[in-house]
Amino acid sequence: MPDPRTAGAADAAAAARIAESAAPAAPHRAEDSQGMRYLESWPRRVVTLYVPLAAFLFVLLFPFYWMGITTFKPNEELLSREGNPFWVQNPTLAHLRKLLFDTSYPEWLWNTMLVAVVATFLSIACSVLAAYAIERLRFQGSRYVGMSIFLAYLVPPSILFIPLAAVIQKLGLFDTRLALILTYPTFLIPFCTWLLMGYFRSIPFELEECALMDGASRWQILTRIVLPLAVPGLISAGIFAFTLSWNEFIYALTFVSSSEVKTVPVGVITELVEGDVYHWGSLMAGALMGSLPVAILYSFFVEYYVSGLTGAVKE
Repeated sequence: MPDPRTAGAADAAAAARIAESAAPAAPHRAEDSQGMRYLESWPRRVVTLYVPLAAFLFVLLFPFYWMGITTFKPNEELLSREGNPFWVQNPTLAHLRKLLFDTSYPEWLWNTMLVAVVATFLSIACSVLAAYAIERLRFQGSRYVGMSIFLAYLVPPSILFIPLAAVIQKLGLFDTRLALILTYPTFLIPFCTWLLMGYFRSIPFELEECALMDGASRWQILTRIVLPLAVPGLISAGIFAFTLSWNEFIYALTFVSSSEVKTVPVGVITELVEGDVYHWGSLMAGALMGSLPVAILYSFFVEYYVSGLTGAVKE
């Protein structure tokens, strides 16, 4: 039977050793807590947080402000060297009136919306099927197929539009909206497929294995399991495709010539610049109104866009 005094002495020695080993860690914990309270000081918070944020917002929002004040400035103020260039003294709606009633801007806006929406839906549908097949069906050479699809995105449109123009001409689709709807997926599908491949890779395989054991088909797994979990990735790819379709210029300039079929980027440049005369007020009004839909779209879905790029589904 052990001696109680000996056992008590051993316990005391062990407690002392534990206290000695824990003593040096106390300053580190104090430093860590001090680091967490670094931003509690108002000067530090201003220097490290508010000043960089204000500079970022200024750089980001100043183009919209400049387009806005130019839209409502009369031509006298736009061409004058006097007065404050960053403010409007006598606002006018003449530039907006010229844009909306003297040009085909409402038709350009409708064409841009129609082409962007339809091309985005076609690209997302093809990208979903391609990404799911590459990531989940595990056929031989799937990785090389995925890499080749992404490499196709790296081919610049300035090279592709030449052979595509010949194809569009032979199909009799020149100067139609369908020409843009069919050519935009050539640069939308590769990136959307690559983006969805990364998102599908983050979805656990066990979910599909359980569904296969229960007798579900691949189509049922895709529509009822994978796609509901991949909604942030789909929104991210959709926003990306919609933005590129909305702002595309080279294909729209090459394949469309009639004013009533033009999109906003092409119509504003070609119809509001007459030789060396630039209608700056109407140009800025068209650019501002053409930028607002994309900005509003990003503001509503920014959380899904970020989660789609980072991959939000975890095992």
